[in-house]
Amino acid sequence: MSQRSEVQNTIEKVAADNGVSEAAVQALFDALVAGGGTMAQFSHPELGGMGQWSRGGMLMIGDMFNYQLKARVDHICSQLADLASQQHAMRRDAQGSGAGRGWWPEGLGLPSSSGAQNDMRYAFFPAERRLAISDGGTVTVYDTDDHLISGVSQQQSGSRSVAFTSQKGEVRLQDLRQVSRGGDEARAPQPTLGAERPRPETAPADDVLRKIEGLSELLKKGLLTDDEFRTKKAELLARL
Repeated sequence: MSQRSEVQNTIEKVAADNGVSEAAVQALFDALVAGGGTMAQFSHPELGGMGQWSRGGMLMIGDMFNYQLKARVDHICSQLADLASQQHAMRRDAQGSGAGRGWWPEGLGLPSSSGAQNDMRYAFFPAERRLAISDGGTVTVYDTDDHLISGVSQQQSGSRSVAFTSQKGEVRLQDLRQVSRGGDEARAPQPTLGAERPRPETAPADDVLRKIEGLSELLKKGLLTDDEFRTKKAELLARL
């Protein structure tokens, strides 16, 4: 059996076993391959929207209180993890030998999401927090900070303006910091002497989940509006 056939057969079987579409399982599998089989950042309506899974028990989905769905997503990821790890190693080895390497710069690894719109191509690398854009044969790399890019939101007709979707909503390409263009590293502003370079604030997943559950209780009691809850929830998820 070819490797491609093994992957396809596994996806079909896992989808049938768990009562979800093959497209949903494929989205999880692609995310797991990008994460080396140990973690996945995904976005699919059948899987509770945008979510994150890591081997060892950490799982968050947009539909956070749907515990049955959370158990299903965790089971699917566990079923796919080993095969995804094998695929990740095969693609990494292929890239190392120059066979089938992507159009993006070396060292970024494998993207969790990629695609094209009009004559522009993009690939997002969550582990490196980088977004690579190929436009007119020139590849530009951007720092995505704490955005988890899941796809193209829009590209205005007749212009080069493009926006992407993330867990925070829409993010415009011009709002991201450019770090390289055509293989040249962009020169970042030098920090003031004695000043520390700011780092993205992160928090343990369990702590974030507890805080979101607390916000949900405040929402149920009428102490928060729906907009306030969504805003605070997005801020907490962005700290992961």
